[in-house]
Amino acid sequence: MTRTFLAAEDVSACRLPLKEAATLPPVAYTDEGIWERERTRVLARGWLPLARVDQVPGAGDYLSADLAGEPVMVVRGDDGTVRVLSRVCRHRSALVAEGHGCRKLFTCPYHAWSYDTKGNLVRAPLMEGAEGFDPAGLGLREIRSEIWEGFVMATLDEEAPAFAPQVSGLADYFENYRLGDFHVARTLDYSHDWNWKVLAENFMEAYHHIATHSATLEPGFHARDSQVPDTDQPWSILHMPAADREAPQPPVPGLEDWQLRDLVAAIAFPGLLLAVQGPFVAWYQMVPLAPGRLDLKIHLCFPYWMQGMEEYGAIVDGAEASMRAVHEEDIAANDLVWTGLKAPLSRAGRLSPLEKSIWQMNQWWLDQMGF
Repeated sequence: MTRTFLAAEDVSACRLPLKEAATLPPVAYTDEGIWERERTRVLARGWLPLARVDQVPGAGDYLSADLAGEPVMVVRGDDGTVRVLSRVCRHRSALVAEGHGCRKLFTCPYHAWSYDTKGNLVRAPLMEGAEGFDPAGLGLREIRSEIWEGFVMATLDEEAPAFAPQVSGLADYFENYRLGDFHVARTLDYSHDWNWKVLAENFMEAYHHIATHSATLEPGFHARDSQVPDTDQPWSILHMPAADREAPQPPVPGLEDWQLRDLVAAIAFPGLLLAVQGPFVAWYQMVPLAPGRLDLKIHLCFPYWMQGMEEYGAIVDGAEASMRAVHEEDIAANDLVWTGLKAPLSRAGRLSPLEKSIWQMNQWWLDQMGF
């Protein structure tokens, strides 16, 4: 039996101030009915990251993606504009593109209807006898999108408030980093059998450093020192000060000393996840697929100016090795969490004061879900 609601007592416990608050109950992660409500109210109405603009640098470059169940692609048109288009052919709904590449025409493999890089229908063979057939009204549907700090953000909700004003505080926080000047240097691909919130919650707290990352992250970024600022916007920041404040760091133009040393995790709800330290960004791109399934791409991003460094390749290799090691530890932890959430006797737990980001996201999630 599925459900589309949470028990009133569970909602009340989540809504308490952080020092008294409970986690979301297990059904918020595992239940099919909750998932369907979440997919339409949270994911389809929210702004989600699909690509970086540097991933589609030239005319005709495209990258396929999934936006809350809608097959889409990010395309740079012949006019230089980056658009998000549906990949569903307007004839019989076959997909016109998969993967990534460069094309001047997107030709449906089913009946050869062809669309240009703006989504216009430019060829529909053997349609001469169809009365009232108007190609002008049968282009690929354009999805609402914005470019924010180099990220292509998109939403299926035509009525959703614009993204940038909602995250003005986040943009201010990262102003010195110049995130718009970063490019994707390497991408790590994973598929996981968890609810997407399990990954997001793990990403946004340092409390688990003391156990899960006791030999990797905890020595450099002590859990007890982590801080989460207040915000009235739909984002959260986890600031993890470096344990060694004296170790020399190579200078980076525009960055303050703490920005070179400290690790910062940030989420713009529901799904823009960034880990930032000095001239390095790890972008965790989640694609929720089911209550207990998601695809994940971890994009390793660096500023363009670093490409000219002799040791750039070694720097990227080192970042990949570190990210893989930390994520393997997170995989083991999240597997345990997911097993426990599905257990018949599992119930909501208590949040630590160090899990303020989770509490902030829970308040937003409950609002969006109408609970």
